[in-house]
Amino acid sequence: MPRTSDRCPFCPPDASRVLHDDELVFVLRDGFPVSPGHVLVIPHRHVGSFFDTTPAERRAILDAIEIAQRAVEKEHRPDGWNIGINDGAAAGQTVPHLHVHLIPRYKGDRPDPRGGVRWILPEKADYWTKS
Repeated sequence: MPRTSDRCPFCPPDASRVLHDDELVFVLRDGFPVSPGHVLVIPHRHVGSFFDTTPAERRAILDAIEIAQRAVEKEHRPDGWNIGINDGAAAGQTVPHLHVHLIPRYKGDRPDPRGGVRWILPEKADYWTKS
């Protein structure tokens, strides 16, 4: 894995946390997982935004999500998934190196999981009980 930045917490990645690695991306077990099996898909190239990736990087990211999903599925048997990107400070991005969260979800991990990622803005999440 090439070293892309001396200040990035993903660069170089901790080899003990790497689940997959190829020419363009790697999959890293999240250092602060929100659920068992939470992983990050990260391009080797130090790029901050998904919208600045190349077509080849985007394809590699999607392929790596699938590879990671199969590995996490085998190990943890989750009941569902959230896939997310915090792109930009206003969206909550705290590490300026693009990373895609693959978060396994489990029955009962929230009392009512409806709305999923909509809960980033709680006042707008529950649209199904409003008249």
